[in-house]
Amino acid sequence: MTLAIDASAEPTAAAPAAPTTRSKPAEYLSFRLGREEYGIDILQVQEIRSYENPTKIANAPAHIRGVVNLRGVIVPIVDLRIRLGCERAEFDSFTVVIVLTVGARVVGVVVDSVSDVVELKSDDIRSAPAMTCTLDSRFIAGLGTVTTGEVERMLILMDIRTLLDDADTALVVEG
Repeated sequence: MTLAIDASAEPTAAAPAAPTTRSKPAEYLSFRLGREEYGIDILQVQEIRSYENPTKIANAPAHIRGVVNLRGVIVPIVDLRIRLGCERAEFDSFTVVIVLTVGARVVGVVVDSVSDVVELKSDDIRSAPAMTCTLDSRFIAGLGTVTTGEVERMLILMDIRTLLDDADTALVVEG
């Protein structure tokens, strides 16, 4: 049985193009899951909220923590650690929910912490490498290189639409 949670809302922005096709610099919200740093296109970010226990939904997949009422919109909350197969972590004061507008749907994703907003030019983004391990590269839009002074760090740029629209997620992203 597939759980279909209807959390439709008016979209606040058009779905952005894939990061590797942009000619202008794009901004990404960077966040952490464990020791890895990820990025989501800032145009999909509606807001960042502190974590609150959602209302559980019976028979929901393990990565759907439940739903919250966000100003009259029922928002499903997806735990990205579980969805991506990472080890579980204790929730603490740094744990946040990034509320995203993906197509015509509003979805919250639980992450360990939010770092900053970074601007990446198309030259700073590389395609996701083909790997034969258990990592599903369909959810990776690319790898971004962020240089601050002499320090360089890698961001795993998430294709959040593909991640959430996958049959295993039990969310259907429309629009």
